[in-house]
Amino acid sequence: MGRGKIEIKRIENSSNRQVTYSKRRNGIMKKAKEITVLCDAKVSLIIFASSGKMHEYCSPSTELISILDEYQRASGKKLWDFFFVINKNSLQNLSNEVDGIKKENDNMQIELRHLKGEDITSLPYNELMALEDALETCLTCVRAKQMDVIDMERKNMKFLEGDNKQLNFIMNQHQTSNHTRLQMDHQGYHRAARAAADYNSQMPFAFRVQPMQPNLQGS
Repeated sequence: MGRGKIEIKRIENSSNRQVTYSKRRNGIMKKAKEITVLCDAKVSLIIFASSGKMHEYCSPSTELISILDEYQRASGKKLWDFFFVINKNSLQNLSNEVDGIKKENDNMQIELRHLKGEDITSLPYNELMALEDALETCLTCVRAKQMDVIDMERKNMKFLEGDNKQLNFIMNQHQTSNHTRLQMDHQGYHRAARAAADYNSQMPFAFRVQPMQPNLQGS
């Protein structure tokens, strides 16, 4: 059985539409390459998917510009005039956008001067009230931020004071330990000296260590 004909209309299912696009795009590219080789034709093909992605093919040793020039001469259509109109419209839109940005910047500069208290003599009452509300809101935010900074500085000071106390305690402990050790060494030396003196004084005279003297009896 042969394949049935399909109705040429937009495929509603996005997955099926993407599959069909991929298959038929590859088929058209293949046909363009075949006719280029078989018939020595100049072919240029540009395809844009619904997502905006571009696929293109151009015959070897051929540039798109030259093909467009030949198309313009053969068809009599002014392609470059059309492109110029498009570019001119784009430039006009860009110029309008730049003008809008400049106007917005000017308004912001005026508002900034008003916030500084400059050029406010000509402002009506309602704008002055709105300016006052804006300044009060800004002042409230600044004060809240200032209090946050002060609280943070206080916490940091407490941490630093705690660290300082701990370091001082460690240093005092270390100094006390050294001083105690020196005192114990000094007291131990004196106790040993006194013990040696007491021991020497309690020994009989004959056993006491006498300084070596020459024998005077024989002389």
